[in-house]
Amino acid sequence: MRVKICGITNLADALASARFGADALGFILAPESPRCISPETASSIIKELPPFVTTVGVITSGDEKEIHSLIHGVGLHLIQFHGDFPEKTLRRFSHRAIQVVRVKDEGSLATLSDLPVRAHLLDTYHEKQAGGSGISFNWQIAKKAALRGNVILAGGLRPDNVQDAIRQVKPYGVDVSSGVEAEKGKKDLVKLQQFISLAKEAAAKMMEDSFAASK
Repeated sequence: MRVKICGITNLADALASARFGADALGFILAPESPRCISPETASSIIKELPPFVTTVGVITSGDEKEIHSLIHGVGLHLIQFHGDFPEKTLRRFSHRAIQVVRVKDEGSLATLSDLPVRAHLLDTYHEKQAGGSGISFNWQIAKKAALRGNVILAGGLRPDNVQDAIRQVKPYGVDVSSGVEAEKGKKDLVKLQQFISLAKEAAAKMMEDSFAASK
């Protein structure tokens, strides 16, 4: 089970996330988001991170040249693609790509591509926001998606529901932003630590149960 903390805007939150055990940090580089930071700010934070923390750039637009420049200029391991990007772009960066699927109903699973992306991130469909709405969706839909490959569950996750979400969906990872915030762009460190700890605890219990069942 991997835990991604998204919407990182400052070094203090980034270092706290890493210290509490986050596997990945998301940096929003989309101007329409209230949690958007500049590539320069993201780069300055990433340079101070300890090793073994995966860095993810979240984008809603950009051509191949711009994406390539972000990866190498900022120091990103992965790119989270929100929106309608050309298939050739996703293929070009498939080894770094997390493709976002905005889930409205079960029909949304039809947009799961067969492209060799690293994972699909399932987020709640919202008419006015690409992500970060803090609203959850039907996890039974996500459970079906998880049978088809690596799924990262997002959308309305909080410390008080993440364990239930993990038990139901059994995703590859979980992603949280607004659910651990004190205000937009600033994390609540108590919620942050609780979320990571509870997610890891649920994953460990799931592994124990699986091992016991296999005996």
